[in-house]
Amino acid sequence: MKMSDVAKLANVSPATVSRVLSNPELVSKETRKKVLDVINQVNYKPHIVARQFRTQETKMILVVVPDITSAFFSKVLRGIEHMAIDHGYQVILGDTEHDINRELEYINLLHQKQVDGMVLLTARIDKEKLQDISAHFPMVLACEYMDGLDVPTVSIDNISSARKATEHLIQLGHKRIAHITGPMNIILSRDRLKGYRQAMLGHDIPIDSAYIQEGELTFESGYDQTMKLLALEAPPTAIFAFNDEIAMGAMKAAKDSGLSIPNELAIIGFDNIKMAMMVEPRLTTIDQPKYAIGKKAMELLLKQINNESIKKKKFVLKDELIIRQTCGAEQQTVSHV
Repeated sequence: MKMSDVAKLANVSPATVSRVLSNPELVSKETRKKVLDVINQVNYKPHIVARQFRTQETKMILVVVPDITSAFFSKVLRGIEHMAIDHGYQVILGDTEHDINRELEYINLLHQKQVDGMVLLTARIDKEKLQDISAHFPMVLACEYMDGLDVPTVSIDNISSARKATEHLIQLGHKRIAHITGPMNIILSRDRLKGYRQAMLGHDIPIDSAYIQEGELTFESGYDQTMKLLALEAPPTAIFAFNDEIAMGAMKAAKDSGLSIPNELAIIGFDNIKMAMMVEPRLTTIDQPKYAIGKKAMELLLKQINNESIKKKKFVLKDELIIRQTCGAEQQTVSHV
């Protein structure tokens, strides 16, 4: 079944059928209903490849994610996909597994014209290459960012968020506060470490290098690094973890070591994934507006695809400190920084 066949059955021109499919607002209600009735009756499906040749559009968006198994990215992806579907786009997902070569392979889909634009939820390749790609193709960077990169970016202020998390522990009376970082080749790890340092120095608390342990972004890493911290002669009384998965690993290590949470060890995470309120005790954490980040990133990408001007390129969304039970008595959410 071709578009011309649909046109004959509906007694309209092929151009009218095309408008009903691509710009229905340009067609009268009566004509639109007549064409759609025929389309539904014969189960007509537009030929995507043929449409791509005509319009030079694929109606496909590529989203590059560093780890599809991470609970954090599911809500970001949902925000992207909901916005994409609302505007007639489909989403292709590329999982790099933190591999820079895989990231480059996915980016090549832009050069091959297989997608109309790209949202990067990771950025491991060098700044100059990313800048060159963004000069030729629609691209948005979300969750992560890169200093000096002139690309639309959506994130939170990771430095102030980490400072707020650490200060919460300080206000509870802790001084021996450890920080389990993410891999230090990630800018978010460096930012959260910077926020931790700012809080400690701002309250005149000496920073013990033994209390800073670099980890991976996993439960297992959180467990292993916490065991190292608890083996110290003067182990920490509190731990600020790079993310919730590391924090949950820390909780498991504390329990296996016979420590009571939060009485003997306080733990705070980052991201507020769904499991954070299901573990016992419930995890205190920094909440990122994950869905809003995805939705805003897709909105900016659509503007680029439609050649609309973007006056503001850097969007910093608000985070919240969600106080539950792993640092003390459960309280209400603390207001935004």
